[in-house]
Amino acid sequence: MKGLTDIPGILVGHASDYDGLTGCTVILCESGAVAGGDIRGSATGLEEWDLLNPMHVTDRIQGVIFSGGSAFGLESASGVRRFLEHKGVGFKTGAGVVPLVVGAILYDLGIGKKNVRPGREMGEAAAGAATANPVAEGAVGAGTGATVGKLLGMKQAMKSGLGSWTVTLEGQNAGVAVAALAVVNAVGDVRDPATGKIVAGARTSPTSMDFADSAKLMKGGGPSSFTRRNTTLVVVATNAALNKVEATKLAQLGQLGVARTIYPVNTMSDGDIVIALSIGTARAPVDALGVAAAEAVSEAILRAVRLAPTLGGLPGLKK
Repeated sequence: MKGLTDIPGILVGHASDYDGLTGCTVILCESGAVAGGDIRGSATGLEEWDLLNPMHVTDRIQGVIFSGGSAFGLESASGVRRFLEHKGVGFKTGAGVVPLVVGAILYDLGIGKKNVRPGREMGEAAAGAATANPVAEGAVGAGTGATVGKLLGMKQAMKSGLGSWTVTLEGQNAGVAVAALAVVNAVGDVRDPATGKIVAGARTSPTSMDFADSAKLMKGGGPSSFTRRNTTLVVVATNAALNKVEATKLAQLGQLGVARTIYPVNTMSDGDIVIALSIGTARAPVDALGVAAAEAVSEAILRAVRLAPTLGGLPGLKK
């Protein structure tokens, strides 16, 4: 199990700054991937999102970048474009290729050095590091400065990160796979869907590992002073052939995995998105792919918190 790179043609690379506690993660599909997207959060930071619109003339993209640094981190997409241009990869025009790269950011300025943000150089470095090897997980790449459970403030939050997982289909759909990569920087808590228990989230005090239960606090009129500096960023990829409408539906179905695992989710303070990539020729119904996508996303989110170490003064679950 390699995670997102289980899908042939998908490469993943990270660049991490452990001094500034920020970074970026690049997903390359140099042969082009049919892509769709879905936004459920209300505090997104995006670049070239309209490329995913089924009404957009472009039928394929060549890359995705998730970056820390809030809106400043969108500059990292330029590095990915530069990397791909030098390789001759992109949408072909009369004057040369134009790489099509979708970007999304998370807010990590509150845990590390607020003046350190991923830029063009870091984006290019992450693209240059992209391989088909098993995806590195935990506090790496865009997950370097990720945190969860921030309803009661950063002092009572926990360290999070990046996770990836693959689900394979069976029977008549054997040979089809759906993989997910998730960067979890949510305001809410992460729960295990199998048990309903909180795995990581807001703690009752800065020195306690008891969970406050953010959803319960919100229902009871609890703290409303938290800020719009949170998000969960997800890529779902499959080796099944889809058109842009189907890829958009797959992104929507992948959002179910986010909703099953994070409480509360899709808030006014989260920028939750899912991007779906189709790169392959296998065949399977979109609904079946969606079931697998939701499972893969849920597991990727769980791994993002379970594999995150203590960092930046916040406790993590990785021992």
